[in-house]
Amino acid sequence: MTTADTNSNQSELTGSDREVIDELKQAYAAMRSQLDLVIVGQHDVIEQLLVSIFCRSHALLVGVPGLAKTLLVSTLSEVLDLSFKRIQFTPDLMPADITGTEVLEEDMSTGKRVFKFVKGPVFANMILADEINRTPPKTQASLLEAMQEHHVTIGEETYPLPKPFFVLATQNPIEQEGTYPLPEAQLDRFMFNIKVDYPSMEEEAAIIKRVTGTYKAKPSKMLDAEAVMRLQQVVRRVPVADHVVNYAASLARASRPKAEDVPDFVKEMVSWGAGPRAGIYLILAAKAHAVLNGQIHTTTENVKAVAHPVLRHRVLTTFNAEAAGVTSDDIVSMLLDHFQPQADLGV
Repeated sequence: MTTADTNSNQSELTGSDREVIDELKQAYAAMRSQLDLVIVGQHDVIEQLLVSIFCRSHALLVGVPGLAKTLLVSTLSEVLDLSFKRIQFTPDLMPADITGTEVLEEDMSTGKRVFKFVKGPVFANMILADEINRTPPKTQASLLEAMQEHHVTIGEETYPLPKPFFVLATQNPIEQEGTYPLPEAQLDRFMFNIKVDYPSMEEEAAIIKRVTGTYKAKPSKMLDAEAVMRLQQVVRRVPVADHVVNYAASLARASRPKAEDVPDFVKEMVSWGAGPRAGIYLILAAKAHAVLNGQIHTTTENVKAVAHPVLRHRVLTTFNAEAAGVTSDDIVSMLLDHFQPQADLGV
């Protein structure tokens, strides 16, 4: 550890926590092998999904159709032994179609009519909100309470959601006609914006062989809901040095064009920067990234590894930047180049 690490918060990891981290490192490799039985490639996407899950957060997957986003999420729920529900978002979908509704039933023994709540598909550990930008804002907003509070309120009653609970939403970045872009406030609820890209030549050939042949795979269960929640607590206790926290805060603050001492390229090409959640998620995600790789403390390299999925949907570019072909990912890369963390300078 560097000298700067001596200023870190005292480690809250116990001996059993360290054992859990070692077990998770081995389980992570095993989970990857199980997912490889069904999913070809997409290793970065898988890692980012697991990071968001172990941070008790939600993720948005953005990619063109046919990249196995739905298959990936459903397979991940099998490997983690979590209940799974898929909701296809359409223009006529109503909030009650997601959360559930009250129906009038007659009690056969008394003859009285009573309202009974019928749970919607949101009552599962892992929710796939497929093409979430296909439904109007009213229905999109019905997920907000569930995502933030982990419960649903119908009338005067509040119903807790199963634990753990995750929303993994998908979007098609190409076809925007007839869609309803997520408001910035709702986008900010997603810890990660995960870019699902095309497979390589070798991966695509392997996909074609599997799908057009008789290949079938049944992934094994590697964890369960109780283990996932235990790991979420371990992630929270992973120590972080002060200079790592300052590095994450600097990245988030430097994305705001009206802040002091921001780089010139931010003032020119960014119309709106990341809010306070960005710094929080950078550190949380860096902790989970460290745990998945068997580390017992968090470094600036872990922050760098999660910077793009945390910041890309929180940094809005200007019209001039868009006209020049500069994306939010480009801005994040420029910020990472601009800010050299203390540890990398040998402090």
